[in-house]
Amino acid sequence: MTKAQTIELKQALKRYFGFDQFKGLQEEVTKSIMDGHHTFAVMPTGGGKSLTYQLPALLKEGTAIVVSPLIALMKNQVDALRGISENPGIVHLLNSTLNKTETRQVKEDIRNGITKLLYVAPESLKKEENVEFLRSVKLSFIAIDEAHCISEWGHDFRPEYGNLRKIIDEINPNLPIIALTATATKKVQEDILKNLHIQDANVFKASFNRPNLFYEVRPKTKDVDKELIKFIKQREGQSGIIYTLSRKSVENLVQILQVNGIKAIPYHAGLDSKTRSKHQDMFLMNEADVVVATIAFGMGIDKPDVRFVIHYDMPKSLESYYQETGRAGRDGGIGHCLAFYSYKDIEKLEKFITQNKTIAEKEIATALLNEVVAYAETSISRRQFLLHYFGEEFDPAIGEGGDMDDNVRNPKKKIEAKDEVVKILSIIDKTKEIYKSKEVINTLVGKENALIKSHNTDKQDFFGIGKEKDEHFWMALIRQLLVAGYLKKQIENYGVLQLTDKGRAFLKNPQSFLMTEDHKYDEAVSTANIGKSAAADEKLLKMLKSLRQDVSRKKGVPPYVIFQEPSLEDMALKYPTTIEELAKIYGVGEGKARKYGKPFVELIAKYVEENDIIRPDDFIVKSTASRSALKIFIIKSTDRKIPLDDIAAAKGLTMEELLKEMEQIVYMGTKLNIDYYLDEIFDEEQLEELHDYFMEAESDKINLAMEEFEGEYEEEELRLFRIKFISDIAN
Repeated sequence: MTKAQTIELKQALKRYFGFDQFKGLQEEVTKSIMDGHHTFAVMPTGGGKSLTYQLPALLKEGTAIVVSPLIALMKNQVDALRGISENPGIVHLLNSTLNKTETRQVKEDIRNGITKLLYVAPESLKKEENVEFLRSVKLSFIAIDEAHCISEWGHDFRPEYGNLRKIIDEINPNLPIIALTATATKKVQEDILKNLHIQDANVFKASFNRPNLFYEVRPKTKDVDKELIKFIKQREGQSGIIYTLSRKSVENLVQILQVNGIKAIPYHAGLDSKTRSKHQDMFLMNEADVVVATIAFGMGIDKPDVRFVIHYDMPKSLESYYQETGRAGRDGGIGHCLAFYSYKDIEKLEKFITQNKTIAEKEIATALLNEVVAYAETSISRRQFLLHYFGEEFDPAIGEGGDMDDNVRNPKKKIEAKDEVVKILSIIDKTKEIYKSKEVINTLVGKENALIKSHNTDKQDFFGIGKEKDEHFWMALIRQLLVAGYLKKQIENYGVLQLTDKGRAFLKNPQSFLMTEDHKYDEAVSTANIGKSAAADEKLLKMLKSLRQDVSRKKGVPPYVIFQEPSLEDMALKYPTTIEELAKIYGVGEGKARKYGKPFVELIAKYVEENDIIRPDDFIVKSTASRSALKIFIIKSTDRKIPLDDIAAAKGLTMEELLKEMEQIVYMGTKLNIDYYLDEIFDEEQLEELHDYFMEAESDKINLAMEEFEGEYEEEELRLFRIKFISDIAN
C-alpha cells in the first residue's frame, strides 16, 4: 500500500471504530487483505482479529463472506457492526434462522452493493442455492474465522470445515482467502494452510501472550465449593464464567451459587435453545453475574468485561484452556484465570474422551490431555509453559505479565539437576530418538513394556540408570527441558522426544541446570485484589453504566454493543458534551456517536454543570495500548424436501423413532425445515392456531396440548408442529 492509502486506512479505522491506532499485528494483516493476498493470521483472543477483516470489507468493493461456526458468535458481531452504520443492511447473517422474506432481503442488499459483510455457517455456505447465488454477485474475499476447526489436532475439530476449499472453488476459485484463529500449535497451523491450499499465504503470528491475565491452579479438594464461593464473593458485581464438563455439574453448581446469594445461571446443550438464548442475553446485559457452562458456551460469546474465568473441571486440551481463559479481560482490564486440578478428574476425562474413538483419535486425545496435566503440575512460570506450547519463547524475568501467575509469585525451591539432565538426554540419544516421554521414563526407572522389549532397550546397560528417582521427578524434569529448549517434540509423530542443538551441546559440555520441585499444592495462594480498573470520575462512570443498561434494554442489544467499558471510562475522564467530542472518545467513532450518543452527552453536560466540573482544555484522545451420520442424513433429507415416511424407510426407522431423532435435533439447537411436509397436513388457519397455542403455553408438553385441543389433532401431528415451532422460534 502507498503512504496515502495507509493514511486513508487509518482515517477509516477512526471513522468506523473510533481507534487512532491499530493494535499489534492488526495493521499488517489488514494491509495484506486490502492488497488481495491470501492471508493467515494467528492472533490471541482479545487481539482484535475480527477488525482485520471487518475494516477491509467495509472499504473494498463487493461483499466479504465471513465463515463462523456458531450462530451466537456471528450474531454478536453483526449487532456490534450495525452499531457503526445508519444502514443495518451493511452486515447480514445468512443461516437457517431466516424466513423466506428475510433471506430475500439479504440477497437483495448484497445485489445492490449495500452489504459489505455476510456472516455464514459452513453448513449454510455449502447449500446449492447459496453457492449459486454467491457465484452471481461481486465478492471481495472470504474470511474463515476459528480456522483451527479444520484440523483434527485442533481443540474443536469440525468435519464440515474440511470441505470449505471445495465450496470456495465452486463459488470463485480466485477469491482471496483469509484464515484466522486464536489458538493453533505448529501442527494445527500446517493443517490449516495445507487444507485450504494457501501455502503461499502471507502469514502473521501475533504473540499468544495475554499480559493482563493472571493464571492460577489450585488443588481440587472437598472444600472446592467453599473456595469457589469465597473467590466470587470477593469480586462482587463482576462478570465471570465457570466451566465444567457435565450438564449435571452445571446444574448442581448453579444451585449452590444461587443459595449463597450469587446471581448465577446455567448454560449447556441440554437446555432448550430459547432458554440458552435468554441466559446468554442475561449475562450480556449484566442481569446475571456468573454463567456456569459446559465448554460449548465460551466460543459463542463476546463480552469484553469478563473479570474471571474458572475451570471447575480441567479442559481436554491446552488450546481449549487458552481459548476459554481468553474470554477474560478482553477490554484490557485484569482477568483472573483459576483452575481446580485433580488427577482423578483427568482419569475420568480420559475415559470419556477416548470412548468410541479410533486408535489414532484416542492417541491424539490422550496426547492433548497429557499437556493439560503437564501445565497443571508444572511449578515453573505458567505463562512461559503456555507460550512454549504454542511455539513462543518467553522470559518471565523481563516479559510482559511475567509475574502474573501463582508459580512466579510463590516460587518453589530449586535443586541442581545437571547429572539427571545428562541421563535423560543420553538415553534419548542412545535410543535413536524413537520414544515418547512415557517410554523414556520407563527406560530410566527400569520398567519393561512391550514397546521397550521390541527395541531390546531392556537389554542395554543404561536401562534403569535413574532408579533412584521416581517417575514424577523424571516427568517434571522432561517438561522443564522441553520449555528450556533442550528437547523438542516431533510435529509429524507428535510426542516423540528429540534433542535440539542446545541439548546436544549440553551433552558434550554439561552445565548447571536448576529444576523446580514438583507441586504439592499444600497451600492455596491468596491472590485477591491483583488489579482493579479505575476511571477519573467513579460517580459519573456509575451513572454512565446505568444509562447504558437502560439504552441497551430499549434497543434490545447487549450493553457493550452500545459502548464498551473502556469507552465509558474515557468519557468519565474527558467529559464530552457534544456528539463531535464523543466521536473522539476511545472506541466510539462517528457512527456510534451519532447512533447512541445523544443521551450520554446530555447526561454528561448536566453532570458537568451541576457539579461545577472543570473540563480538560485539551480534548486529547488517548491511544490505548459429531453429530451422528443419521442426524446428518435427516437434516440433509429435510433440506431436500424428501417426505418423512421416505426418510424413515430409507433408514429402517418407524415414524415414532424418526420423530424422536428430529426432536433431539431441534432441541439441540439445529434448525429443521419441515414446512413442505406440514403444508400437506395443516391448512393456514390450523398452523396459526397451533402457533398461537405454543407461543402462549407455559409448557410444550404434548399431553397438555392434547387436552387443550380435545382430540382435534393426533399426537403425531402435534409433535410434528412442535418440531417446526422449536426450529423456527427457538433456534
